[in-house]
Amino acid sequence: MDRRYFNTATSAMLACVILLSHERALALTLGDLTDAEASDGLKTALEKGALAAVSLLGRKDGFLGNDKVRIPLPGFLEDASRLLKTFGQGKRVDELLTAMNRAAETAVPMAKDLLVGAVKSMSVTDAKKILTGGDTSVTDFFAGKTRAPLGLQFLPVVTKATEKVDLASKYNRVASKAASMGLVGKDEAKIENYVTGKTLDGLYLMIGEEEKKIRRDPVGTGSAILKKVFGVFK
Repeated sequence: MDRRYFNTATSAMLACVILLSHERALALTLGDLTDAEASDGLKTALEKGALAAVSLLGRKDGFLGNDKVRIPLPGFLEDASRLLKTFGQGKRVDELLTAMNRAAETAVPMAKDLLVGAVKSMSVTDAKKILTGGDTSVTDFFAGKTRAPLGLQFLPVVTKATEKVDLASKYNRVASKAASMGLVGKDEAKIENYVTGKTLDGLYLMIGEEEKKIRRDPVGTGSAILKKVFGVFK
């Protein structure tokens, strides 16, 4: 037999054996996870991600100083702001932008109890499904469980903060008319609704960032259960 052929065939066979061994090892590792471990691991990840996101966002400049989540002026007001600045109204525009983001920073800490409470509603089946899901499966779970009730909690806080700004009330008057003509989407018809929605978007985005960190480096979390559960998928 040609030695080169023999070496090639042997290498290919070894590669197949290694691949099969890896797949079997992964299956065994997954099988070794008990329902309790899978559930506990995910619940720990949920809590860590949620609390980290709330801590990052629920402080001064948590939104305003973070390019990933800073809330911009809504649609046509963003376009109009250039004209307003030309007419010496830049200070009012900046005041509204700051008020919007400060409102978000004030509202976010209110989310802690609901986010942590959502963890308790998770079933073992949900846990294993999320563990094998995509990078933002935990984030999607949180949004599904908490977006509507958090929106109700955030809205009064955001409204109180933005109504103090004169430009906000003027925006609402114009946006309301524009919405009635189909020129502005429902989410931008009122500044307080717009900011509330963007606050929630930012919160879930940061939970997603924390989730990705845990999946990438479960050892770095310092949690034994996260190391065991998420380490399976490394």
